[in-house]
Amino acid sequence: MPDISALKARKFLTGLIGAPIAHSASPAMHEYAAAALGVRCHYQLIEVAGADRQGLSTLLEGVRRLGFAGVNVTYPYKEAVVDLLDELAPKAAVMAAVNTVVVRDGRLIGHNTDTTGFERAAAPLVAQSGRGVVALIGAGGVGKAIAFALANLDVAGLRIFDTQRARAEKLASLLPAGKTITVVDSVEQALYGAVGVVNGTPIGMLPNRSTPVPDPLLHAGLWVADAVYSPLWTPLLKAAKARGARVLLGRELAVYQAADAFELFTGLAPSTEVMGAAFDNHMAERYPAVDAA
Repeated sequence: MPDISALKARKFLTGLIGAPIAHSASPAMHEYAAAALGVRCHYQLIEVAGADRQGLSTLLEGVRRLGFAGVNVTYPYKEAVVDLLDELAPKAAVMAAVNTVVVRDGRLIGHNTDTTGFERAAAPLVAQSGRGVVALIGAGGVGKAIAFALANLDVAGLRIFDTQRARAEKLASLLPAGKTITVVDSVEQALYGAVGVVNGTPIGMLPNRSTPVPDPLLHAGLWVADAVYSPLWTPLLKAAKARGARVLLGRELAVYQAADAFELFTGLAPSTEVMGAAFDNHMAERYPAVDAA
C-alpha cells in the first residue's frame, strides 16, 4: 500500500505535450483535483507544433530530467512518442498509442488512459443499445484508444472508416482476435445498421466547424459520441441531438481519462466530480457562446 501521507507531502509537476492545446481543460482538472486532495500540483501546457522525432525526443528528455511526475500527450503526437519511451504498459504496447507518460525512477513509461476513460464513459450507452454494431470515424491516436475500449465493452461489431484506409486496416489488425471488425470505404458504409457512432478525428474542433458524419445519416435510433470537446457541442453532436439521437459529449472522455492519468502520476485517486466541475467551469469561461446545445 502506498504511504498516502507521504504522497500528499509531495509536489507534483505534470503537463501536456501537443498542438494546438491552448484550449485544454487539463490544467484546471488536474490542479483542482490535487487541491481537493490536499496536494500541490502544477500542470504545464507544452505547446509545440510540427515537432519531428528529434524535437520530441528532446522534449521527453526534459520531462525526464526536470522533475516531472509525468505528462499527457495529445494530437498529433500520441503515436509518434511510442518508440521514444523506455517502456510501454501492455495495453499501450498493443495499440501503439500513448496519451500518458509516467516518470518512474528516471524511466519514461507510456500508458493509454483514453481507452480506460472512453470505456467508462461509453459503457452505459453500449449496454442500453444491446451492444450492437458501432461505427468509428478515425483510426489515429484517439481512434485507436476508442476502438480498444469498444472491443473491451463487447460490442457486436466495429466498422472503422478513415480517409487513410491503410491506417484503418492497421488498427483492425491490432484489435483482439474473435471480434467482428470491418474496414469500410465510406462513412455511409460505417453507419449502415449501426446503433452507435464515434468521432475519433479532430473534425469539429474549433476553429473547424465541419462534421465527420453527414446530417441525413443521423437518426433517433443512434447514440453519437465525440472525442472533441472544444467546443463541447460540436456540429456533429448538435445535429445528432436535433434528430433525437442520444449523445455522449467529449466531456466524459476528457474527465475520465484525466482521472486515470492523475492517479498514474500521483498514486492518488482523484474525485471525478471535482474534475468534472473544473472542466465545466473552464468550458463556461472559454466557450460561453458556441457551447450552447
